[in-house]
Amino acid sequence: MTQTRQTARPSQLQLSMKDGAPTDIALDPSSISDSAIYSRAVKKTIFCVAAATAFGLGLLYKFGPDEGAEFFAGYLVEQSLSIDNLFVFLLLFDYFKVPLRNQDRVLTYGIYGSVVMRALMIGLGSVALQRYQEILLVFAGILVYSSFTALSGYISGDDEEEEDMGENAIVKFSKKLFATTDSFDGNKFFTIDEGIRKATPLFICLIAVEISDVVFAIDSIPAVFGVTENPLVVFTSNMFAILGLRSLYTILSKAAKDLEFLEPAVAVVLGFIGSKMVAEYFGYAIPTEYALGVVATFLSFGVGASVWKRNLDGEATAADSSSDINS
Repeated sequence: MTQTRQTARPSQLQLSMKDGAPTDIALDPSSISDSAIYSRAVKKTIFCVAAATAFGLGLLYKFGPDEGAEFFAGYLVEQSLSIDNLFVFLLLFDYFKVPLRNQDRVLTYGIYGSVVMRALMIGLGSVALQRYQEILLVFAGILVYSSFTALSGYISGDDEEEEDMGENAIVKFSKKLFATTDSFDGNKFFTIDEGIRKATPLFICLIAVEISDVVFAIDSIPAVFGVTENPLVVFTSNMFAILGLRSLYTILSKAAKDLEFLEPAVAVVLGFIGSKMVAEYFGYAIPTEYALGVVATFLSFGVGASVWKRNLDGEATAADSSSDINS
């Protein structure tokens, strides 16, 4: 994917973990319990997925199977790419030491900004495609290149190297925009420090999140245009994926280390969509139903293989512990 997408995952950065959740974002003791927050996030995620499914079925009923299949394919692609986005958000929250009780504020404003930016980019992309069909090849090139670099990094192991977020270009740029303070002031974005109004780390983190989302959209928008050029389907599949980010983030903070094979699966999907765009530009149409099947198959394999490996590792750890006790 893009350079930002190749950021190492939190588990690979050796974040301190406790019961699967980063301890650096431990809950405020005065807030509700960890398990309650996680349970609520699971319910919200199920609701968001159910709403997207209902909308897709509505499109299928109203406009026919092609539009329904396009929506579900676009939604699957956008949702899988959103998971990669959230891994970077985890890193940003860890770098800026944002308390968990304040992370929701950043995510909320980040989602609002993402909705506006995605709407503008989708609108511009739709107009450009109507006037210049050759832009499909540009989009295809972005996806194929992103796929190649992500797979190359995964195979070579480069994506497992720890990234110093202090040297990240987005983080450094964000810090240069405003006079800043190193101290938080509750959930405020700005505070008065030595008589000067300064941005808190919470606001700088928000800027970094928003800029990261723009970078992610370089993959995301072309990917969904590779599935369909219908502006309604492109926009709604993006919106349903984005609106589920808040609850999905809470789940991901526990499941980050368990999705080892999702990233290469997403990279293969991006390569397939890019190749599909090239084929269709030269007159070789690939039915949306087939594309949906390919996308669903690779993403399911990525998740399934990750769960399978996690179970194997758990059994191996249990066996080692048992042998140590017996010895």
